Amino acid sequence: MRAWPARRLIVPSAVLFLTAAGGFSVFGGAILAGEPEARTEGRAEQFPLPSARDDLTELDKNRVEAVTRPATDFSKAEKFEAMSGGAGTSIASVNQDILSQFSANITFAEEESFKLGNALFRKLWVSSPSSTQASDGLGPLYNARACQTCHLKDGRGHPPEGSDDATSMFLRLARAPKTDAERAAIAAHEVLNFPDPVYGQQLQDSAVPGLPAEGHMRISYTEMPVTLAGGEIVSLRKPQYSIDKPGYGPLDPATTLSPRVTQVMSGLGLIEAIHPADIIANADPQDADGDGIRGKIPVVRDPQSGKLALGRFGWKAQSPTVRQQAADALAGDIGISSPDARRNHGDCTPAQTACLAMADGVQPRLGDTEAPDPVLGLITFYSENLAVPARRKASFAETLAGKKVFYDTGCASCHVPKFVTRRDAANKAHAFQLIWPYSDFLLHDMGEGLADGQPVGVASGSEWRTPPLWGIGLTKTVSGHTFFLHDGRARNLTEAILWHGGEASKARNRFAALEKADRQALITFLESL
Repeated sequence: MRAWPARRLIVPSAVLFLTAAGGFSVFGGAILAGEPEARTEGRAEQFPLPSARDDLTELDKNRVEAVTRPATDFSKAEKFEAMSGGAGTSIASVNQDILSQFSANITFAEEESFKLGNALFRKLWVSSPSSTQASDGLGPLYNARACQTCHLKDGRGHPPEGSDDATSMFLRLARAPKTDAERAAIAAHEVLNFPDPVYGQQLQDSAVPGLPAEGHMRISYTEMPVTLAGGEIVSLRKPQYSIDKPGYGPLDPATTLSPRVTQVMSGLGLIEAIHPADIIANADPQDADGDGIRGKIPVVRDPQSGKLALGRFGWKAQSPTVRQQAADALAGDIGISSPDARRNHGDCTPAQTACLAMADGVQPRLGDTEAPDPVLGLITFYSENLAVPARRKASFAETLAGKKVFYDTGCASCHVPKFVTRRDAANKAHAFQLIWPYSDFLLHDMGEGLADGQPVGVASGSEWRTPPLWGIGLTKTVSGHTFFLHDGRARNLTEAILWHGGEASKARNRFAALEKADRQALITFLESL
């Protein structure tokens, strides 16, 4: 295991450039919207990657460096360790609603915005035309009628188990670029990948009356036994995915299926408030320190500003902001347009003419989209200010023993425990907070076992963003299950660890070689988060 901050990205100048070969260069140019065959001009586009924080005084920098050093003493909890979300941490009673609390340090006026956003998050949309004009515009093709349907209790989604309930899991549809122009569009960060020509970006398993759904996800599993130290056998289930009864003919042969369960909503505003320099500092794309762990910087283009930015949200870090993540979910999952995603017919493609002929829900007296301002802003505020729950048993001896195993096995190399958010965060509630997300928010190759074969921007078909671990121990309480990883294939935390491959192979193998008591100690630690 490396010692912090050994993996520091050396920045020779204020500007770096990201290349497809893994260096740092960006191929910029004018890719016309909807015209992937358009040629770029080949100009270099500057993308400043800060090598140090510019929001702190020298005194503050020293304080931040001291408080974010990795733990070395496992005889007691670290100072403020139980307050995972800083001053905004929720200390509410642990029950099914623990992930739905607002940040403890928002103002009284902001509580109103949070509650209005919560109401819109729960809002059931209906098809057009409807007498409830402020609520119509659903679909025409969709996966859910409300944000809350997928993010039930703001918790973790799950694969359909023993029922047809797939509302918290769906299939992304995409293919890799085929032409030089398409490859240039990816390199210029103008597109993330290319959707299926008929079915679009994801499979919608529901439709408004008079329109067939696109089909239904089908999963089959193959059990694979794994023997751990001491002779314990754990069975891992390997999933295979297909589409049952496709409603619009076969998919393009090049289209890949990538299953995604919905992620926990807690702490999103705090993640957005982490300074880019602190994320970039952990990147090591060439494995300069030789520990086998790289960490790729997830560069994306912010659709609103048009500038390059860090991707922070989504399984492949494809979204730079909470607002963009919310806008894309409204359009893709529910079929509702907003000022940041003006797709009145959701994910309908030009090939789906009947879908495009359906009425949309735009009401000119309310605005020019189906969810005009302030709807998107309120949903964003709600999403940004869902509190991270306090740790349980952080100072217990068995938890501390597991914490030591977490460090010793190398888990903390990617699941970086703590950050201090930027002083100049947009919301004061998120500013200068010591937080414990347990993620480096970088892209890592997780090996063939977890590969979906679907590139998304700079993320390859085997790379995933390190997911935060805060709140993971509350999955059973909130969501009623213990399914983990991007597709819920792992039925418990042990299986989730054993699926780690690629850059995480060494940590996975160390875990498998532990005595059973030490493996259980690590699980106990994770359950305290």
